[in-house]
Amino acid sequence: MNDKRSFLRRIAACSLLFLTLASPVRAEKKKVLMVGGPAGGTFEILAETLESYKKIRDEKSFTLIARPSAGSLDNLRAIDQGKASLGVVYSGHLYQGRNGQLPGDTKKYEKVLAVASLYGAPAQLVVRKNSGIRSARDLAGKRVGVGNHGSGAHANCELFFRHLGIWDRIKQSPMGYNEAATAFVNNELDAFWVFSAYPSGAVMIASQTKNVIDLVNLDADAGKSGFYKKYPYFARVSIPAHTYFAVERPTPTFQDSTLLVARADLDEEIVAKLLATLYSERGLAHLGKKQKAFKEIGIRSGTRGIVTPMHPGAVKFWKKRGVL
Repeated sequence: MNDKRSFLRRIAACSLLFLTLASPVRAEKKKVLMVGGPAGGTFEILAETLESYKKIRDEKSFTLIARPSAGSLDNLRAIDQGKASLGVVYSGHLYQGRNGQLPGDTKKYEKVLAVASLYGAPAQLVVRKNSGIRSARDLAGKRVGVGNHGSGAHANCELFFRHLGIWDRIKQSPMGYNEAATAFVNNELDAFWVFSAYPSGAVMIASQTKNVIDLVNLDADAGKSGFYKKYPYFARVSIPAHTYFAVERPTPTFQDSTLLVARADLDEEIVAKLLATLYSERGLAHLGKKQKAFKEIGIRSGTRGIVTPMHPGAVKFWKKRGVL
């Protein structure tokens, strides 16, 4: 009797082994970590929008996981170091980073490659109406929210203010957008700097309080000082009137392009699939519903302003669409 049971157990074990070996092995989905930005900024909104998009969630070859970050420079370094595979970086920072030209940082970030040009991010300097601050140069001695350390906002604020010779003459308050807006509302700041697509959620917060806001014409300061000649990746732009409550006139300023970037060793098929989903008719419609700035994203503008090497998966995608 015991021999019969032992024989049956051996038969069952062999059958199980056969079924296991015969069953197709499912490839494990690769986890792709994408770094976005600080709360209140479009970088973070973009990362969360892509992560939550059903077509991307249903993708069988990879899982996209969005994480907040300090912003553009933080993302550049995280991707280069292999702490993330995908992220959002300003075109100017990618150019400077690849060429070892970042302020105080001569490292060449050559493992970060461009994937797509997304939308423009203009500089916005928020002050109180009737404050008498009509130029960035008027900020001397004032308390200014300059963006959090590691963010593109902070880096570009320092770049621009140093160019004007006022960086060391202001009372710098490094903080994120929403934190700066709250401090501004509470009269803890005289002004705060945003480098993000409009309308910015943080500026909206500030504009809906009793402190009626105004925006400073930064193009005037940039144009007169030779800023565009020295930093040609910045371009003139104007924020339309009524973008924010009580700002009834267009505000000339400057902007940089926002790029989707990837680590060089990220599988090119994953990059191509992500772009195909993002730039499909449904994908673009989904993005456009989440943020006004995302309506700029499109096939025709997908490689605009990219002056650094592109990821092979992106090259494959854009060539197929006749853009490259």
